[in-house]
Order: sequence, then structure tokens, then C-alpha cells
Amino acid sequence: LQTRYQEMPEPKFMYGSHYSSPGYVLFYLVRVAPEYMLCLQNGKFDHADRMFNSLAETWKNCLDGATDFKELIPEFYENDSSFLVNSLKLDLGKRQGGKMVEDVELPPWASGPDDFLQKSREALESQYVSEHLHEWIDIIFGYKQKGSEAVAAHNVFHPLTYEGGVDLNSIMDPNEKVALLTQILEFGQTPKQLFTTPHPQRIMPKLKSLSRTSSHSVSITESPVSPNEESFEDLTEESITLAWNNIAKLKLDEQYKIHKEAITGIAVTCNGSSVFTTSQDSTLKMFSKESKTIQRSVSFSNMALSSCLILPGDTTVISSSWDNRIYFYSIAFGRQQDILMGHDDAVSKICWRDGHLYSASWDSTVKVWHCVPGETLSNKKHHFELLAELEHEVSVNTIDLNAANTILASGTKEGTISVWDVSTATKTCALLLLFLLVSFFFFFPDSRHLLSAGEDCCFKVIDVQTGMLISSVTTDEPQRCFKWDGNTILSGSQSGELLIWDLLGGKVTERIKGHTGAVTSMWMNEQCNSVITGGEDKQIMFWKLQY
Repeated sequence: LQTRYQEMPEPKFMYGSHYSSPGYVLFYLVRVAPEYMLCLQNGKFDHADRMFNSLAETWKNCLDGATDFKELIPEFYENDSSFLVNSLKLDLGKRQGGKMVEDVELPPWASGPDDFLQKSREALESQYVSEHLHEWIDIIFGYKQKGSEAVAAHNVFHPLTYEGGVDLNSIMDPNEKVALLTQILEFGQTPKQLFTTPHPQRIMPKLKSLSRTSSHSVSITESPVSPNEESFEDLTEESITLAWNNIAKLKLDEQYKIHKEAITGIAVTCNGSSVFTTSQDSTLKMFSKESKTIQRSVSFSNMALSSCLILPGDTTVISSSWDNRIYFYSIAFGRQQDILMGHDDAVSKICWRDGHLYSASWDSTVKVWHCVPGETLSNKKHHFELLAELEHEVSVNTIDLNAANTILASGTKEGTISVWDVSTATKTCALLLLFLLVSFFFFFPDSRHLLSAGEDCCFKVIDVQTGMLISSVTTDEPQRCFKWDGNTILSGSQSGELLIWDLLGGKVTERIKGHTGAVTSMWMNEQCNSVITGGEDKQIMFWKLQY
């Protein structure tokens, strides 16, 4: 094929046929739309042996033939199987073996036309197709459609099949123009090229699927008393997958009204015994799970606290405030330890990774700080060094870091999401996805995909490597916070419900009654079987999975 292509004079092409044309569509649909085939064939059906007689024969011709590579049409994945059945009792001719052309012969694994379509749809949604769908997009609609990439992919068709392949306005001879138009319309047309860079792979669950069965049915092979790290990780992945498969069984366990205003942040110690919350009432509270009481209540200023986190080792809680400051609170000594006066307006969100503090602010910046904890210094104070200042045009409402700590995403009040390379403090892309404030977003563990929610009532999935919007799901109301595993979303809504979403299906699969006001904060443990939510109703609610 390549040799013939290289030796061919200009214009060069590899295929003298095409994968999509009116004739191919009618080839499949002749049993339900015979009048169109008769129109195309000048009042006659095609030769009986060239009709759509058998799935196996058609597949073999496309697989082995040098000129036959017709693509399947949407009807193969829909619900109406009538195009496979000669219900009109058409006289489609007799084949060379003497057999009349009737219904389409199906593969042996299909019990009938409806079963064939059902299994075709299942195959289209299979793991394999999902993992390779972007490769098909690259060839048909993407960067492998034209140019050197098309040559390398053996994907070069006749120039007339491409958009702009010939300038019809420059052809003065009307007969020549009509001939070219007829050839373009009937021979086949390559779709408009939509992408000039590789299309991102479809979002797939990071973890392997487990059957939605009870936990005792999961088979675990015998292992040594001290399992190695790999077996522990496998077991953890299985438990996480099992939890997400049963996330609809989340039940309210306990609830407590511990603040005077809306809760803005939740952080939990490693052993789960203490829950720290921040609120618009300007207080940081420490709630004991064991005694079910508030053990500490700290007020740093008279302005709202916006978020909180616990440093590794459970020694220090950090809280961000609308008074432009970040407060460090020692859990061990029960007192304020440090103040970082890092911004010129309210601090909206903070993150911590590997000794670095990331702070977002309404002053239109995200700042990156290197922090040396006070416990390692003689003066017991933290040492702060400003490493980078990421400038925005408007207030920044939220930030998140990927698992590898290499990419930071920031969201603004005007709906712009920016993606930053942490190592160089440079912006890699910016997307105006919303017309209103970005409320919250969260990286998927693969570090490539980001899910955002905003006041425009949409979930949006972004590929941070290409800056491409992959999908958008409309919601009935704003979703204020969420967790996700790549397929399923657990979100807290404006009305106070917890909603479970099938992201790929774009629909709510479960509604769980919870708060009487908006769900404003959400925490989930590492095993994904325990959830804590905070709301505008000033309550924290403890949720557990009940298998």
C-alpha cells in the first residue's frame, strides 16, 4: 500500500473507495427503505450476492478486501432491528447457490436481531472500546485525518473526499462542476476535521470493577501474616471500588449542630477521633467522635474562616480567613501558633503538599509557600518563604492539586479555570467554562482529569493536558461540593440533599435527604466508606455505608 502510494503521481491517495457514502448506508437499510435503493440503482436492486446478506460475509469483505471498508451505521446500536429483517417480503433476488435473499444472517452468538443489537451496544460500552475510542476519533475527526500523520496511519483518501479538496467556485465549466459535485456527493465525504491534536482518552475508573455483591462474597486468597505493599494496595483498591459501587447505601449515622453560621471546612485526624470544622461564624471547632462533644472552640478574628486542613502528624491545624490571613493552631498545645499575613484580600482556599502551602485569595492571586513547621525550629514558629505568585485577573475562589503535586488548578468568580505547572509556576492553559463563579473542583487520581462545579448548574470534565472540555452534565441546582471516582459523583446540593450521579449517563441515580440548607463542605475517608458533611444549617452530619 505504501509502495503504491509513494510511486503514485500527485494527487496521491491510498484508497479509491471510502468508508461512508449514500450507497453504503442504503446497503444496510435496503430492507426498510427499498425506495431509496431503487432510486440510487435506477429502479433495480443490486445483484443478490452483493446485497447485505450476512454479518459474517460483510465483516470478512471489509477485513480482507482492498476496496471494501464501509463503516457501520448508527442503526447497529439503536433499538430498532427491523433493518435486519425482510418484513416487507421484498424480492431481493436469488444468490448463486440458489438461496433467496431474506433476513440478514446473524452471528452464532446472537439469538435474534434484538439480541444482536443489545450485544452490539454492550460491546460499544465495553472497557476495550472505551480505552481505544480516542484512537478512532483521531483517524476520523482528528489529527490523523490529514497530513503526515494520516500517511503514517495509512489513512489517505482521494482529495475530493476532503472538505476544501477542490475549489468549486474556480471551475467555470458547468458540466465539469456538476460532475465533481455528483462525485463528491455519491463517492463519499470525509467528515470535517474537528481536532488537530490527539484526542484525550475516555475517562475510565482507575480501579478494576467488582461485582455489586456483599462484601463476604469477595474472594481473598491466603496471604502471609505481614502482607507486602502490593497486596495491601490491591486490597485497598478492592475496598474502595466496593465502597463506590455501593455508595447509594450511604446512611445518616449522627448529626450535630455545632456552629452559629454555615460550615466552610472539615478536616479529620488520621485516627478519625477528632473532627475540626471552620465556619462563617469565625470559629474553629474540635469535635470529639468518642465523647460526641465540642472539645475546643477557637476564634482567631471577627471574620469568617473559609477552609481548614491538618498537617501530617496531626500536630497542627491551618485555617484560612476572610481577614486576609492564614492561622496555624497547635493541637498538642491548644493555642494559636502562627499567623501568615499573606494576602491583600480574603483567603478563600488552602492546600498543603510536601511542605508547601498553596493559598488562593480574592486578591486575584494564588501563592505558593515553603513552610518549615515550628516544631523543627528553636523558636517554635513556622518559617515561611514565598516561592511563587500566580496572578489572575479576578478573585480566585478555589484551588486543587493533582496527586503527583505537579499540576495546580484554580477557579475564579467569573468562571475561568486555569491550569498551572507547579515546577515552573507557569500557566499551561485557561478555560472559560462557566459564566458564573466556580464553586469547587477536584482532580481524578490519574492527574489528567478535573471535575468542576459552579453556579451555572453544570458538572464539567476537563482534560488538563489538552485544555479540552470532555463532557458537561446539567444539574437542576448548583452543586456546592462533591467527591468522585471517575464514573460516580457524590455531591452536596444547594437544597441540602446528597446526590449520586452517573457521570457517563449524565443523570442522578439516588437522592439522599440530609441538610435543611445547602451542603457547603464534604470530607471522605481513604476507604470511601465514611463521609462527613457540613451545611448552611450549621450542622455536621456523619454518614456511613451500610452494605
